Amino acid sequence: MPYATSSTGQLTTLDACYITFPSGSGRFISSQGFGQKIVLNILPEISDSKSAEYALENIAGRSTPLVTYSHSSSRTISMTIHFVTCTKRDLLVNLYNLRSLESLVYPADGNQVTPYIPPPICQLKCGSLLGDDELCVVLKSYSVKFPTDVVWDAETYLPYKFDVDTTWEVVYESTDLPGQNRIVSVGN
Repeated sequence: MPYATSSTGQLTTLDACYITFPSGSGRFISSQGFGQKIVLNILPEISDSKSAEYALENIAGRSTPLVTYSHSSSRTISMTIHFVTCTKRDLLVNLYNLRSLESLVYPADGNQVTPYIPPPICQLKCGSLLGDDELCVVLKSYSVKFPTDVVWDAETYLPYKFDVDTTWEVVYESTDLPGQNRIVSVGN
């Protein structure tokens, strides 16, 4: 059984809890199509929500309206990602991961042909909590607050513990929309 820390007290990474996204150049460089990966050391707080929308159809002579399914809303995943620094390397990785997360709400730098490229589509995985496969997501918002009641690095001013609240929206190809059977069997 894996533990949150090693026998020496160091945090162990959650290899199956991560966010992948295109490399800084906007290019997908790995065989799976993604270039960068943020592997989480601490299980994030996750909220997963989706709703079905129904329309009320008024019919003459009926005592109550007829309720018909209209559509489903987007699946939204909120995560509070915890960053903790134990070593100098952790400090640099946490700073890079923070900047990487922040960059995911900005459009990519364009070129002469295309003035801008929309923010990237990422992949999100956290064990089997959100589904058996990675979810394709876009980052809709992030919020980070740097606490002053913890130790912080004198060079970067980065606190040794901070949280980033994120909101992701799941995106699907129009030919691969999930149905009830797929959600029951694989979760996404």
